[in-house]
Amino acid sequence: MQAEGMVSVACRAMATRFEIALWGASEERLRAAGEEALAEVQSWEARLSRFQPSSDIYDVNMRAAREPVRVDARVFALLERVRLLADVTHGAFDITVGSLRRIWGFDGDAGRVPTAEELESARALVGMHLVHLHPEDLSVRLARPGVELDLGAVGKGYAVEYAAALLRDAGIPGALIHGGTSTIQAIGHAPDGRPWHVGIRHPGDGTSLVGVAYLTDCALSVSAPHGKNFHAGGHTYGHVLDPRSGRPVEGILLAAVRCTSATESDALSTALLVLGEPFAQEIAHRAIGAGSLLCMGTHGLERVIATAW
Repeated sequence: MQAEGMVSVACRAMATRFEIALWGASEERLRAAGEEALAEVQSWEARLSRFQPSSDIYDVNMRAAREPVRVDARVFALLERVRLLADVTHGAFDITVGSLRRIWGFDGDAGRVPTAEELESARALVGMHLVHLHPEDLSVRLARPGVELDLGAVGKGYAVEYAAALLRDAGIPGALIHGGTSTIQAIGHAPDGRPWHVGIRHPGDGTSLVGVAYLTDCALSVSAPHGKNFHAGGHTYGHVLDPRSGRPVEGILLAAVRCTSATESDALSTALLVLGEPFAQEIAHRAIGAGSLLCMGTHGLERVIATAW
């Protein structure tokens, strides 16, 4: 994505590609700002990864069931936000799904259908009521062993949001940031003065579009269960789990949410996959300019619902 007065920079982080397209008067200044923003993204991977022993979240998962674990102030702020988002989404978005992901095999290369006993045991380890946040010392305590935090459904959005803040502070007039093409933040408008145009691909064929989002100083997140899945017993199981039932979501092919915050759009698009059409109405009433797009059906695209889009 190159044009006169525009620079693109990219990096690998959080198991996907992050890219920033910026426009302005000075190519040197644009590139420096873009690279600083990407460094911020990579720093968030180091804080939020469940797999890196140096990360705050890894430390919480390993020790917080035995003792309070102090975390970075910005990580603590994120945990406070996801607690609120869990409430707003009626528990459909929940970062304590680590035990569920493990029993369904989504942390490895091959998925598996858990036994009823495994599912019951894992569900007992899910719920934000099991995460105790102590603002007085920025510490986290987990209520019981086995509770595991997984910020995969919101980490990209939080990193994109911080990267966008750095670009605004640098005085960049317009930019588009994406993490894996599924979480996007727009700063200002496109070089031609119009909103940034972002197409939302059909979840089945990946080429045709089910909608176009027009973004100016707002975010868009797209969630779909087909990104990682496995087949068993003639059934396809996707990687997006309903924290309340402990099972993969079914019947919805794609959910997209537009709002001002990339952190919120990330979380709300995941929740929309779980809750379906009724929640699309709630999103539309959250704030001016908020909206959602929902593709429903298990055999091809049967219905597209756009609310305040």
